[in-house]
Amino acid sequence: MTYKTRIAALAAAAWACYGVSTHDASAQEAYSWSNLPKIQQPVFRKDTLRITAFGAVADGHTLNTKAINQAIESCSKKGGGVVLVPAGLWITGPVVLKSNVNLHLQEGSLLLFTTDKSQYAITEGFYEGKAAARNESPISGKDLENVAITGRGIVDGNGDVWRAVHKTQLTEPQWKEKIASGGVLKDDGKTWYPSEQFKKASIENKSMLLTGGKKPADFADIKDFLRPDLVVLNNCKKVLLEGVTFQNSAAWCLHPLMVQDLTIRNVRVKNPEYAHNGDGMDIESCKNFLIEGCVLDVGDDAICIKSGKDEEGRKRGIPTENGIIRNNIVYQGHGGFVVGSEMSGGARNIFVEQCTFMGTDKGLRFKSVRGRGGVVEKIYARNINMKDIKQEAIFFDLYYFVKFATDGERDMRPVVNEGTPVFKDMIFENIVCNGATKGVFVRGLPEMPVRNIVMNNMVLSAETGIELTDADKISFKNVKLITKHSKPVIFTDNATNISIDGLQYNDHAETLISVTGERSQNINIAHTDASKAKKVKEFSKGAQDKSLVIHEGK
Repeated sequence: MTYKTRIAALAAAAWACYGVSTHDASAQEAYSWSNLPKIQQPVFRKDTLRITAFGAVADGHTLNTKAINQAIESCSKKGGGVVLVPAGLWITGPVVLKSNVNLHLQEGSLLLFTTDKSQYAITEGFYEGKAAARNESPISGKDLENVAITGRGIVDGNGDVWRAVHKTQLTEPQWKEKIASGGVLKDDGKTWYPSEQFKKASIENKSMLLTGGKKPADFADIKDFLRPDLVVLNNCKKVLLEGVTFQNSAAWCLHPLMVQDLTIRNVRVKNPEYAHNGDGMDIESCKNFLIEGCVLDVGDDAICIKSGKDEEGRKRGIPTENGIIRNNIVYQGHGGFVVGSEMSGGARNIFVEQCTFMGTDKGLRFKSVRGRGGVVEKIYARNINMKDIKQEAIFFDLYYFVKFATDGERDMRPVVNEGTPVFKDMIFENIVCNGATKGVFVRGLPEMPVRNIVMNNMVLSAETGIELTDADKISFKNVKLITKHSKPVIFTDNATNISIDGLQYNDHAETLISVTGERSQNINIAHTDASKAKKVKEFSKGAQDKSLVIHEGK
């Protein structure tokens, strides 16, 4: 059996582990740019209740938790409608949403969550796809239908009182201000913690997972360490977040989990650059969703697709699917549009267009690791503009792994099994990047390459061009690489079935393509002026000359 045949057979076996049949795949093919997923919108009665009618006071001092929640409860019991937060500064503890209620923040309103951590109960939540003890989220809802947060107001999670920060992440004046605010320092003086309790839990690498019969109350001794996500909506239908600014979350900012028919429109999400786990939106195991017109400037991944982690995620078995992401702007963030790394339930049928990423670490970012499992497929991106990307413009890495206390044992053997992540069947087109460290980076697994990725009509200005490792059926057409370094322009390592058609690159490039690895085969370059390079090709580490074919003619 040839390597190619063996990989195909192993891939088929892996997909079968997830119940992905030929019939399933053909059913998903109905979605396209001309036939996008449909997302149902919530509908609300026009009846309006003001939180002031329940005793809320906008003096920046009064704790309005009871008044706001009573307004929401009363509205829901009467059949639903609008709960109005008027202009003003409203201090509150956790707010719990109810079905058929639109929490509307009038322009000029600031819903500021209290720094009194005793107001947040320790509850059963999730941390990176696993059941965990967390402090109650500032805004939450579970098992709801027809629910919204709308308006032009601001929701502020007061996240700085929850987060640790390293000295290197702040300016000297900011560091001095942080120390003066209270808290404690790590023994080496280089990390600030909100409390001694947080410091102890962090240094001892405490786990917050609800395993071995543990209950939330068992974690009282590390309460400060259990940072809450700002907005968590769990197992809800017909959800709308529109117009509001969500900022300063203690951990993830917006976390819809197992939501069906989700719309996030024209919201602004802002977290400090130093915010640990300061993700903008984590869309986890959701079906039918639209994210449009949003602006994000955050401390971690910006728009992120997730579906659970490792065995727990595979048991849940709910992919994130049927999504539209368009007309969004991302400033700071570890990635503009991201899939993973907790994607064990899979992701599919996602359409990304007309997005702009400026100053993010990476642009289009896909990440996973052995033992995670999950099939990520049918992702389409077009008309994406990027500027000043700190690392890679387009990035696939199946060796992404950061060891946390919440991580269990994972099968890291290089074999195909239910823990093998599969990334395949994607089309990216009309992408421009002005400034990056690397244009394209793809690193799959020897036993499961990243497969069947099409990249058309791209102009990438970066320090280096394209790097492909354990990649199969990767196609580039009409790609222009403007690179600072060109030794080589394209690097491949054990890559197979690579098609490069109509490549433009710098005059007098040092080397056009470097082919390494004994499994390299069927690499084709066509309609490309190879004579512009000082050296056209080179081979190493067992790669053979016959693995590369350069077709004559431009």
